[in-house]
Amino acid sequence: MKRNFSLWTALVGGALCMGCVDQRYLITSDPPGAMVLRNGVPIGATPVDDHFVYYGKYHFTLIKDGYETLQVDQDIPAPFYEYAPLDFVSEALVPVHLHDVHAFNYQLREAQPMGKDETIKRGQELRNRGQILVGQNPPPVPPPPAVAPAVPKAPPLGPPLPITPGTTPQ
Repeated sequence: MKRNFSLWTALVGGALCMGCVDQRYLITSDPPGAMVLRNGVPIGATPVDDHFVYYGKYHFTLIKDGYETLQVDQDIPAPFYEYAPLDFVSEALVPVHLHDVHAFNYQLREAQPMGKDETIKRGQELRNRGQILVGQNPPPVPPPPAVAPAVPKAPPLGPPLPITPGTTPQ
């Protein structure tokens, strides 16, 4: 009986000592409502929060109509209790639920409309860079055909032939 009591006490005590660290971040923007992508995957419109698995760098992209797209490489530093060997203690032995929340606020700049001349100039620059990457001038575009060649019309099909079992169709 004493042995069972010791076993139950150890199991219940171990279950009560289970800790947990809730790792989250909150992203807000000015103006709100920007679509947020984390490492290329959409997570929602600002204000948005999500959990994360590891500490380190994350690539956030904020997109909103009428504003310049913002690309940020954000570092999420680990708190002192997440370094080895303290991480085992904080996540498995401390009987408290820890919250590690990081908040980031980003300012979006309004997009400046480009004039026609600027758009043409940027397009020409991109074309030139593409030709340099390929290493040659693009092949000339063939002229479109004047008239499409006539395709002869197929004769109409007749009515279906009846097939009886055991015979081959002709």
